[in-house]
Amino acid sequence: MRIIFMGTPEYAGRILEKVINTNGIEVVAVYTQPDKPVGRKKILTPPIVKTIALQNNIEVFQPNRLRDADVVKRLKEIECDYIVVAAYGQILPREILQHAPCINLHASILPQYRGASPIQQTLLNGDEKTGVSAMLMDEGLDTGGIIKIEEINVGENEMAESLFERLTDVACELTLEVLQNFDKYTPIKQDETKSSHCTKITKQDGEVEFEEARTLFNKYRAFTPWPGVYLTSGLKLKKIEFLENETQNESGKILKVEKDSIIVGCKKGSIRVYTVQPESKKEMDILSYINGKRIGVADTLS
Repeated sequence: MRIIFMGTPEYAGRILEKVINTNGIEVVAVYTQPDKPVGRKKILTPPIVKTIALQNNIEVFQPNRLRDADVVKRLKEIECDYIVVAAYGQILPREILQHAPCINLHASILPQYRGASPIQQTLLNGDEKTGVSAMLMDEGLDTGGIIKIEEINVGENEMAESLFERLTDVACELTLEVLQNFDKYTPIKQDETKSSHCTKITKQDGEVEFEEARTLFNKYRAFTPWPGVYLTSGLKLKKIEFLENETQNESGKILKVEKDSIIVGCKKGSIRVYTVQPESKKEMDILSYINGKRIGVADTLS
């Protein structure tokens, strides 16, 4: 079985490794996004998928636009049985979709959370379950027929990194299951009445207020480690814990100072704060922060 693989982040990298290490499957080409400047020094860095491909002597293509005529022509010269797509970052044009069956592994229970950030959206909404959808791609954004869905439960306080790891494991196994049994499946049309979309996460998404404790904590779950959650002052809430969502309080009021934390009120509910990071400074324990600011019970954390 000959495979063209398309993907960019770690999620895709793990799936690629699984496919490479499976007997009977040959990855004949890898498509990924161009190298990008990373960090304050803007060091040009390749996607993890590129690194894995080169380590396994697989030819890598990094077109800026997959739909350019010369890019499409070159891809169609590569003989393959399937094209596997996982968080690639570009929509496949019709000519490529017609070259071979294109199977996408999307980290949600489609048609819910089509788009760029399904794992974060699952946590933001406080969902109790999620999954990975194997889909036969069409020209839309995550709109193709469903081949198979594997569901998992989401922990009440589970963080994005943990959920990402578990969904990646599911995606790896589901990829092999679908490739090895493709002819046994009949893709099922998605129910458009149940569709929803999620957009790419930006740094601004991490700004929070002490409005509702559960909503704030869900943002913390979804946006840790990036972009993190922070107050309008720039103070990052680095380690927090959800307490309750019932009481009514003044927004940001310090309700109690404990041995290694403080309890902060929201307009609805309260949270416990362990560590924070002031803008342009290192992370510190919350007691050091409030002592330095000379604030305490009944004052406002800001």
